[in-house]
Amino acid sequence: MNALTWAVAAVVTDDAGRVLLCRQGPVGRWALPGGRMHRAECPQAAVVRDIRAETGWDVDLVDLLGLYRLTARDAGTAGRPGPLPDVLVHVFRARARGAGPTTAPLGGCRLTWHPHADLPVAVTPITGAALVDALAGRSGVLRDATPETWRAPDPVQAGPAQAAAIRTDAVSPAGGAVPPGQRADPDGARTNGP
Repeated sequence: MNALTWAVAAVVTDDAGRVLLCRQGPVGRWALPGGRMHRAECPQAAVVRDIRAETGWDVDLVDLLGLYRLTARDAGTAGRPGPLPDVLVHVFRARARGAGPTTAPLGGCRLTWHPHADLPVAVTPITGAALVDALAGRSGVLRDATPETWRAPDPVQAGPAQAAAIRTDAVSPAGGAVPPGQRADPDGARTNGP
């Protein structure tokens, strides 16, 4: 195993159920807002701090969507010398607070809100895996994120159920047990359904 980087991110939604994504540079892949955790910082404090710094938005955390691991072999080297670290990301569901950002975001990140039926395909592996899980209404997921994890939702099939699943006001808090109305998938993820 390579060195491990601890990070945080969130599927941030607004009242319309749109998802906030950011992209570095004009041709980079879209990603969830977030960043690295500081030493002795808890994941909840880190994600609120990182989202505010990166986007200017204050957020309310709803629940832990899951823990996502990306290994250096999955990430590629992107022109960097030496091995990349493995990354473990705590991904939360969060609701944007207020009508707009409260501070100026850091430069270098293009921020846009995306309706659930029009999510971009060019996303990072962790973003893709987290969006798939959020659209399915899952919580408490443990997943290895690979480039093959993400596939764009079919806009024809994306209906009210997916909109409700990704919206943070329709999500029950994660816990140790599978909540009523949900079942566990064979891969350990929770899903809505009988």
